[in-house]
Amino acid sequence: MLVFTATRGWRHDSIPQAVATLRALAGEAGLRFAHTEDPALFAAAELARYRVVVFANTTRDVLDETQQTALQAFVRAGGGFMGVHSAADTEHDWPWYGELVGAWFDSHPPGLQTARVRFVDPPEAVDGAWRVTDEFYNFKRNPRDRVHVIATLASGDYAGGTMGADHPIAWCREFDGGRSWYTGLGHDPALYADPIFRAHLARGLRYAAGAADDC
Repeated sequence: MLVFTATRGWRHDSIPQAVATLRALAGEAGLRFAHTEDPALFAAAELARYRVVVFANTTRDVLDETQQTALQAFVRAGGGFMGVHSAADTEHDWPWYGELVGAWFDSHPPGLQTARVRFVDPPEAVDGAWRVTDEFYNFKRNPRDRVHVIATLASGDYAGGTMGADHPIAWCREFDGGRSWYTGLGHDPALYADPIFRAHLARGLRYAAGAADDC
């Protein structure tokens, strides 16, 4: 499992918590863990060592064309991809990446707010809606017709949403030979201590790594 946290725009304070959480989840899943901010690792020989690549709070243009080709080949060979929060605010000029993630970031209301998240197929730890305090993304498009939505955000619970009544916030899909899983949550460092969020990420990791078909 390779976790990539390079940033060329906003840098999230939650990156250390994201890395620590993903490291722990990799251990629980029996995966070897590596973390980098060096895009040079996006080469065919390097990526062949991994089952899943995670973009955790990356921002803007983090890969050159050669590195983009390597990631594309990795996915086409059956590799898994996970995107966390601002992975959707990354590589805006690369259409293939936008399809890999499922939707690009458009805007967000200021500050942290609290809203209900409803899982389509809830993890065992969730009984009904889960109330989350985080930064909530509006996306440039609703990805529902292209992905399998696994969680939605109750937009009426907070101010500044632009997605309307149907606001997907996490989803998965088979894409271009591989698997992709994305969650729009993960801005606030405190969220990584939440057992429900950790279970959400763990489930995504199992799916992206090919260990389970249920995302």
